[in-house]
Order: sequence, then C-alpha cells, then structure tokens
Amino acid sequence: MTIQYLKSGKPAEARAEDDAKVRKVVEETLTDIETRGDRAVRELSQKFDGYSPASFRLSASEIEAAMQKVSTRDMEDIRFAQTQIRRFAEAQRASMTDIEVETLPGVILGHKNIPVQSVGCYVPGGKFPMVASAHMSVLTAQVAGVPRIVASAPPVDGAPHPAIVAAMHLGGAHEIYVLGGIQAVGAMAIGTETTDPVHMIVGPGNAFVAEAKRQLFGRVGIDLFAGPTETMVIADDTVDAEMCATDLLGQAEHGYNSPACLITNSRSLAEDTLSEIDRLLKVLPTRETASTSWEEYGDIILCDTHDEMLQVANDMAYEHVQIMTDRDDWYLENMHSYGALFLGPRTNVANGDKVIGTNHTLPTKKAGRYTGGLWVGKFLKTHSYQKVTTDEAATLIGEYGSRLCMLEGFVGHAEQCNIRVRRYGGRNVPYGEPVAPVEAAE
Repeated sequence: MTIQYLKSGKPAEARAEDDAKVRKVVEETLTDIETRGDRAVRELSQKFDGYSPASFRLSASEIEAAMQKVSTRDMEDIRFAQTQIRRFAEAQRASMTDIEVETLPGVILGHKNIPVQSVGCYVPGGKFPMVASAHMSVLTAQVAGVPRIVASAPPVDGAPHPAIVAAMHLGGAHEIYVLGGIQAVGAMAIGTETTDPVHMIVGPGNAFVAEAKRQLFGRVGIDLFAGPTETMVIADDTVDAEMCATDLLGQAEHGYNSPACLITNSRSLAEDTLSEIDRLLKVLPTRETASTSWEEYGDIILCDTHDEMLQVANDMAYEHVQIMTDRDDWYLENMHSYGALFLGPRTNVANGDKVIGTNHTLPTKKAGRYTGGLWVGKFLKTHSYQKVTTDEAATLIGEYGSRLCMLEGFVGHAEQCNIRVRRYGGRNVPYGEPVAPVEAAE
C-alpha cells in the first residue's frame, strides 16, 4: 500500500494543544453562567457581541419587525428550502413506527417514539450568519413533535439577523433569543433567572460551541459533536482540478480551522488541484479565512487504488464527503464512517448545506464512526413497555424470571417473580427460593 501526503496541515499535537485551550475556556465560562446566571450571560454578550438589550428573548412584535426587513425574494427562498427539508424530515418520521407484538400468549411487548419535551437549537452567526441551520434544527424538531423549541443565534451588527429570525419563526420556534456562543448554549442548557433550561441542545457551531455541548452532555442530551466543518473530496481522473479546488475551498471558507482534504489516485489531478487552489485563493472574496484553513488544515493524499482511498476515507471519517469517481455507487455501498455523502459531480456540499432537503448538522472529528447526523429521529426517544394479560403468562414468565434472578444472587428480584407465581399460578413457592420447574415440583 502506498499512501502519500502531497500536502498536510497542522500536526495532531498542535491541534490537541488548541483543543486543550478551548476546553479550559469553556469550562470556566459554563461555571460562571451556572454561578451568576443572567449577569454572566449579559457580560459575555456585551464582551463578545457588543449586545446588551433589555431582554435577549424577542417579543412577538420584535419577531414581526425583523421579518419585515427580509426581502420578498429571500423569504420565498427560505420557504422553498424549508419545504424541501420538511418533506424529507416527514418521510423520515413516517419510517419510525410504534410497535406492539405478542411474543408469547399473554405477553405483550412494544415501544413508543416520544418527542423530547424541550430542545434548544443553536444557530451560528459570526462572519457567516447560517440561516439554513435554523431550518435544520428548528423545523426538524417541529416535525418530530417537540412541544417546546427554543432557538438562539448571535446578533449581527448589533441586532437580530432578520433572515435567521424569519427562518426560526417559520420553522416553528416557540422562543427566540439573540445570544451567541458559549453563553447561548449555557443559558439554554443550564438555565438562568429568565431562561428555563431545556432537555436537549442541538445545532452546529465553532470549536467553543462544540466543546460546550460536550461538557454539558449528560446534564442535557445533545445531537452530536458538530464542530468546525470538515470537507473531503474523493476524486479520480473523471473530474478536473477546478471542480475539486472549488469544492474544497467552498467549505474551507467556514472558519480558520475548517479541515479540507482531497483523496485521489491521480497524481496529475492532485498537483493540478494544488495549483488551482492557489489561483482561486487570489480571487475568492473569503480568501483570508479559506487560505488559513487550507494552509493549516488542508491535506492532499495520493493513493494507488480505490481500495486505499476507501480505507483512508473511512479512517478519517470526515463530515462532508464529496465523491466524484467512475464508481460512486461503490463508495456508497462501502463507506461506513462519515457525516453525509455527496455523490457525483452534479451534487455538492453547498446544496446539502442550504436547500436540497437532507440535514446539514453532521458529525465531525471522527464522530461519524458511531453516529450519523441530526435528523428527526434525534428528537425522538424510543421507550419500551410490557404487559402480561393472562395468569398463565404471568406464571410462565415468573418461573423463568425467579430462577434467573437467583442465578445472579438477587433474592429480592426473585420474590417479585415468586409472588406472581403464587398469586396467578397457585404454586407453593417458599420465600426466597427459586421456583422449581413444573416437572420437578412436588
């Protein structure tokens, strides 16, 4: 096997140092929010966003005023995107059914899919107010039937971002806050004097937001670890360097630490892509951000075969994986660790991010090895139940249960079974002893 790095980003040790710094800041900030509540939140908002309104929660009239600032064209585009996302989310919800089966005569087992009762949806702002993230979290929670949906996004230029507010409201948010970063996630998860805590936090964000969710997990549920965006292009000589470079830089512009990786079995494509990236970075308006990401977090990996490319891709488990090869469906069949796949040159990550209908909140930092992205099922809890309807079934299950409990030394457990064998089976079972099989009973 021959795998060459024609270009690589920061070494793992340097990235680990960055992560450690983020962890410390987040831990101290969350402790401050828990200790001082609204006062801490207000100070953080003033410090990072220069924003300190009378109330961070928007009133109905403030929501309406913000939406009035959205152009007709932009509002139509938002509605179109939400229609696509709703259609796919509703199809996903329909695939999740409650079940009830009779496994033995008189033994009924089942499960119900119950919505999480309150969810906090974080929508990133900063340089790029991510209107689409409101669709992905708020609308999907609404399709799942969540009865209390809280949404929060940072201010932009000292005010609520009109299009984000519109997307949150149209998506079904019950409460809208103008808060960003750790202070938003902390306020929603921990609660303050003016904000009731939620049961779950969802949505993408920068490294600080992702780390805040990680530290709060357990206290609240989270969707997944969705930190700085990652993009991977798997390509062979069926596509050109301009396509590859465009798809890599299109996601590298997200932030200064957004990994982008090309995996190819074509040396000429790899070298041409490097040259094309240099060319595009001279004309891309977001080149300041994209060039830093590419310099520090960009990789170009040259492999001999598609099998090697597949192995490397599965090991890296990137968030977005754009596949442009002569065997796209083969990758679909064999890829097992990723956030989302984008198959063929006609497809692209930006469409998935904004409008095509799948959810763009996806796992990063190899979390794709154990979870998929945000979807309607993340807002549903599958709870089982059981019911015994006949004396015969209560006796039969009780007999087995009694012996299996005693096998583990749980006498009290066994008595839960024994009392039912006595009541419903008429058996004389001594206290604290396992039920003897029928054929051995006196």
